[in-house]
Amino acid sequence: MQEFFADYGMWIAAMIFAGVVGGFVAGLLGVGGGIVIVPVLYFVLGGVGVPDTIRMKVAVATSLATIIFTSLSSARSHYKRGAVDFTLLKSWGLPIFIGVVCGTAIGGHVDGLVLTTVFAVVALLVALNMVVRANNSALTDNFPNVGVKSAAGVFVGLFSAMMGIGGGTLSVPILTAFGFDIRKAVGTAAAIGFIIAIPGTVGYTLAGWGEADLPAGSIGYVNLIALVALIPLTMLIAPLGAKAAHVIPRRMLSYAFAAFLGVTALRMFIDIFQTLWA
Repeated sequence: MQEFFADYGMWIAAMIFAGVVGGFVAGLLGVGGGIVIVPVLYFVLGGVGVPDTIRMKVAVATSLATIIFTSLSSARSHYKRGAVDFTLLKSWGLPIFIGVVCGTAIGGHVDGLVLTTVFAVVALLVALNMVVRANNSALTDNFPNVGVKSAAGVFVGLFSAMMGIGGGTLSVPILTAFGFDIRKAVGTAAAIGFIIAIPGTVGYTLAGWGEADLPAGSIGYVNLIALVALIPLTMLIAPLGAKAAHVIPRRMLSYAFAAFLGVTALRMFIDIFQTLWA
């Protein structure tokens, strides 16, 4: 028993932390929890000896699998508060799906360091955007035309699939910039995560099929051990985050979003530089 906790204690503790914090963030910010789960899995997998070339892929794929369930729980909570824009969801669904397919195809075949770099760069840019625009008004009252709206959807799907996130990280700042209330943006982002997570999970499972050096309990790049640990906690905690999102002032919600993204991006950059200089 002592050897078990010595070997797996850090892994179990990390999964509990990722599940609790990731679930709350999923509901609070509509990000599906991936912005927390991906880096936690990434660093824990590195600690147990998973090769650098595939550990980000395992982290991204497993995060997307958890988002299937987290987004469902979070979206239900936002729906009860009237915060899901179904008109937007219907018109954005296909472009996002196309982006997810492309992003998964790219992510499943490039080196893991590429995914880490994408995650860090995009997360930092979004964090900076949220800080700069926290007190600013929207750029317009809506998307100027269907082309811009579709391009934005493809962008959200493409990079969300490569980062292992539910879409809120990208869709919330885009939607608020185009005049959507942040609570509506967050609620709709929770539902968007469901659209991203299903094809993304399937794609990474197929891309990693037969890959060498995968951690125990993996099907393709999706690790089932982490999945079983994360799903119950994220689903249990996500409604609490959704409830908090309707109480916290808009400015504070924006800063909270930026803080999570900024810390995550900086930690990823450190790891990228260490890998390149090794």
